[in-house]
Amino acid sequence: MSRSCGFQGSPTVLIIASGNAGKLREFTALLADLELEVRPQPAGLEVEETGTSFAANARLKAEAVARATGHWALADDSGLSVDALGGAPGIHSARYAASDGARIERMLRELDAAGGPDRPVHRHARFTAALAVADPSGTTVLEVEGICPGEILQAPRGEGGFGYDPIFWVPEVGQTFAEMDPALKRRLGHRGKALAALLPQLRPLLG
Repeated sequence: MSRSCGFQGSPTVLIIASGNAGKLREFTALLADLELEVRPQPAGLEVEETGTSFAANARLKAEAVARATGHWALADDSGLSVDALGGAPGIHSARYAASDGARIERMLRELDAAGGPDRPVHRHARFTAALAVADPSGTTVLEVEGICPGEILQAPRGEGGFGYDPIFWVPEVGQTFAEMDPALKRRLGHRGKALAALLPQLRPLLG
């Protein structure tokens, strides 16, 4: 991943402000065409997500990791919002339960409880990804957002992905995120859409 070209006046290092292995894999693939050395955030570095929106949390994480490492940092805050649950879990998606399986189980249980025999529940949902890039001083210089609409299935499908991917169905292609090949998920997914919006603004910073 180490290459020769980088941000003007700074190292060729971009820190991904996350300890989530799934996110790191996605970002590394999405950034593969840029001449950067992509690294995960330092082990043990924890940033308290006190923001009230995806964008605010992404900004907090990018700035904190940039200040801690002295490198450019890219952070995302992403999550699943379900209409029938009043937009939950939203910014609390990662803390909805203790594991991916438990999070899926809780969501399906709460959706079942939201409906009834004579009141079928609408299962419309959307994944949102907010991205923020901070310079080595810890100042946010770029922010974008990507959204992927879909629906929540009644049972998981597919073996790929992570998080809520097995129950998030995208009608456009008739597959869950967990059933999609990586290239398709990068094109349709919220994180891929956000990065597609970010890259044209990021490239001018490269020397």
